[in-house]
Amino acid sequence: MKRRNFTKCTAGTAALSALSKTSIAQQATGANEKIVVAAMGMGGRGTQLATGFESLDNVEVKAVFDVDKTRAEGAAASVGNVNNRTIESGQDFRKILEDKDVDVLVIASSNHWHAPAAVMAAAAGKHVYVEKPCSHNPREGELMVAAARKYDRRIQHGTQRRSRPSVVEGLARLKEGAIGRVYYAKCYYRGKRPSLGTGKETPPPDYLDYELWQGPAPRRPYLDNRIHYNWHWHWHWGNGELGNNGVHHVDIARAGLEVDYPIQVASSGGRYRYPDDDQQTPDTQDAIFKFEGGKSIAWEALSCHPQWPGKKNDLWFYGTEGSAAFTGTSYQIFDLDGKSIGDGKKHGGEKEHLVNFVDSIRNDTPLNAEIEEGHKSTVLCHLGNIAYRTGRTLSCDPTNGKIINDPEAAKFWTRDYEQGWEIAL
Repeated sequence: MKRRNFTKCTAGTAALSALSKTSIAQQATGANEKIVVAAMGMGGRGTQLATGFESLDNVEVKAVFDVDKTRAEGAAASVGNVNNRTIESGQDFRKILEDKDVDVLVIASSNHWHAPAAVMAAAAGKHVYVEKPCSHNPREGELMVAAARKYDRRIQHGTQRRSRPSVVEGLARLKEGAIGRVYYAKCYYRGKRPSLGTGKETPPPDYLDYELWQGPAPRRPYLDNRIHYNWHWHWHWGNGELGNNGVHHVDIARAGLEVDYPIQVASSGGRYRYPDDDQQTPDTQDAIFKFEGGKSIAWEALSCHPQWPGKKNDLWFYGTEGSAAFTGTSYQIFDLDGKSIGDGKKHGGEKEHLVNFVDSIRNDTPLNAEIEEGHKSTVLCHLGNIAYRTGRTLSCDPTNGKIINDPEAAKFWTRDYEQGWEIAL
């Protein structure tokens, strides 16, 4: 939202900051009262989330928005089919901020819109479900945490593995000491992404509001190979594979190790599979995060090569008495000799994460991925990318993750914004 309109919006909701925590569960969201949702960014994930909310008891999706008119209309039809209702659709989500009937904004747009939209929504009195990564840069994550506190809103981060039954159970086993003191986590990702090719500068299609898609980001010409997905591989809008998929892995690694911010970060890799296409972010990357207390996390990703080392386990934990392998829906625990001493397989996580969010709004109960936890995990991804882009090992403040003794690298903590689109609380 342009600053002049944003200020007008926040002025009308300033009193929200005085609400007590208890009052969150009392304002139009009692234990059995209906929760009304709006959603923005209606690609596959956005439509999936909106459909998921529409499927919950006493939750209703009122409207869906996308800068691509055809996607907004298609999503409205899909979500409406759940309960045979008519869902509103539009291109500009900002009009819903003034709708007092709407309790929640779901954000599944491109990364550079996540934090600005979340802050706008919180200032307007809406609770927020925001897809990962929560921010385009670390400063935006700090602002989201501040907005959640100032306006007393619930902001759930889309790291839904925090609600996955097998992960919850496996992490509990680690905390109980199943493998002793856990000191190292190794994360893996493999993909088979095609080349982006070379985009051509053309006028944007009539059904796309490209000006609004750019929103807070400084203006760039429209290229025909960037929207709707390939913006992920451009630093101006996306955060590469580490921000795209890595955040899921490092989030659980961080939970298993019981760590917050690192003291040192290093990263290497490059664009090796398709070195001549438009991609800016690495298709092959290793990142190492070192923490106080003799603990570390490693991330290894090949975006354009599908082969895994051994079994397809996303994440391995190593401890003084054994190890534990986690996949999407299962975990297995081994002793130091490699003998299995426990396992679990439980599906789910998607619905549980939405239910946890809704229950938190209604009953003032804890979120499984509250925005501060989401911010901590997202900061790891940002720091890994900053280390890659600068080619240097970063030293960080373990209390907040900020880069120390490297002014050039520290500049990546925030970004430039299109004039008039700066985020303000």
